[in-house]
Amino acid sequence: MEDKPRYSRISDILDLAIYMSSKVQGITIQDIIQRYNVSRRTAERMRDSLTNIFPQVDEIETEDNLKHWGFTNFSISNLISFTSKEIANIEQLQRRTTNKEMKEELKKTVEKIKSLSRKNVNFGERGIELIMQTEGYALRQMPQYKIEIETLETVRAALQNSNMIEGIYHDKKRLIEPLGMIYGEKIYLVAREKAKGNDIYTFLLHKFKNLKLTENKFDRGDFNLQEYTNLSFGIYHGEILDVELLFDNTLYDEAKSYNFHPTQKIIDNNDGTLRVKFRASGDKEILWHIFKWGSGCKILSPDSLKEKYKKYLNENLQNY
Repeated sequence: MEDKPRYSRISDILDLAIYMSSKVQGITIQDIIQRYNVSRRTAERMRDSLTNIFPQVDEIETEDNLKHWGFTNFSISNLISFTSKEIANIEQLQRRTTNKEMKEELKKTVEKIKSLSRKNVNFGERGIELIMQTEGYALRQMPQYKIEIETLETVRAALQNSNMIEGIYHDKKRLIEPLGMIYGEKIYLVAREKAKGNDIYTFLLHKFKNLKLTENKFDRGDFNLQEYTNLSFGIYHGEILDVELLFDNTLYDEAKSYNFHPTQKIIDNNDGTLRVKFRASGDKEILWHIFKWGSGCKILSPDSLKEKYKKYLNENLQNY
């Protein structure tokens, strides 16, 4: 193992800061040795150099017997920025590349994104919508459960700092590892429950009582909220369905410009009708959505969804 020449040390220290910031439980001396291919003595010097530059670096308590160092109550995100083009390229290359060297470069880039968890790097449409709401040019007009501002602030702080939260849900005290929130007519908290292992659940945020931030840290791992929601049509997860819908010519323009699902494919038919295909779970929410389109929307596949829709309509007609 050979130590690197001095001219490379500055870039390594900056890279080390990004690497350390991306790890909730911090990093060990062995992590530095392996990542930069240096001796233990050099690894210790790199750590010491970083602590001199960033006094916020401190030892982090973990369950193993190794010493971990990381950033506490601090983010280096102000030192890092990305363009929308860079983010789009990362998302595309992560899915497609088989090049080992490129995978390694992407790994480092993803670490940078993780270290920016306190920034909204995924601006896009939703960001513009939020700005317009703040400026008074737009609002959300829909029935919605009231959520106390203290509850939202607690969840936000937990998401930013990877802290567990505790509260009463369905008359039971629960210790929760929050991973994200999904907004709609209801607000859902996507999270793991400590007592139930690594499975991911959705909780109705308005049903929590006495929600409090704890000092317990957790590792969110490789969880990606966008990828998680892409698996479902709405909130509920279950069997993945290959759905195909047919819209008649009276709904063509409206359906053509509608975003049904991230996996959707839209096909124009010669007779002026439109076919929409997507792959998702959550059959109940799919059925509720189809109902909103009225008689101009027909389920082509799968057959199981057709039968559930007929049953859903008949059960509701029996009430009148």
